[in-house]
Amino acid sequence: MRQVFRPGARRPRLRFDGWIAGLGTTSGTRVVLGHWPRSPFGPFSDVMLERSDGERLLLAPTRRTAEFVGGTYHFDAVRVVPVDVAVVADTWTVTAGSLRLHFTTGRRTPLGRLLHAVPGPLARRPAWAVVTDGVARVLLPGVRTRGSAGGGRREWYGARDLVAIRELSGAFDGENLGALAPVEPPVRFGFGSVPRSPALTRVTTTVEAE
Repeated sequence: MRQVFRPGARRPRLRFDGWIAGLGTTSGTRVVLGHWPRSPFGPFSDVMLERSDGERLLLAPTRRTAEFVGGTYHFDAVRVVPVDVAVVADTWTVTAGSLRLHFTTGRRTPLGRLLHAVPGPLARRPAWAVVTDGVARVLLPGVRTRGSAGGGRREWYGARDLVAIRELSGAFDGENLGALAPVEPPVRFGFGSVPRSPALTRVTTTVEAE
């Protein structure tokens, strides 16, 4: 039976629980890694890249995840490739098609200490993202914790921790990415960017479907 949406009815919400890493490089390429141990699609990771010339690319592990992420954010090209993430202590290794990336995390930031103190059940609620959106706009210019995504969807980011990223190395399409740098200019995949200072955010993302 075809499901009929009635005005005023609550739209279905999908929850993704994991980490988002935002990294800038001296080559000008900015990288956003989403690592989701728990999601409606099962565990998966995806990578969004914006080159120095402004081209936006998505690297996703399956056609299903590529269609969902590509329908939520904005890209100039999408590649369906194996995406593997390995974490050993404070070192992350990412392999996604022609992307090879290694980065090392540092200490929890002062904001991260505050976020870490928020009870998990509260931090995961969209209402909490509404409260923190104003704070994010002041402390982290360009960052938004709620907004309208592509395809008529809405999103809420419930941040639960924030640690600095202190080292990076890697290559994409055979070109060296260079060293770690601020995420500048901000990435343009959706309604907001990641923090300018490279960081790894523990987050619960809620997406309201069409």
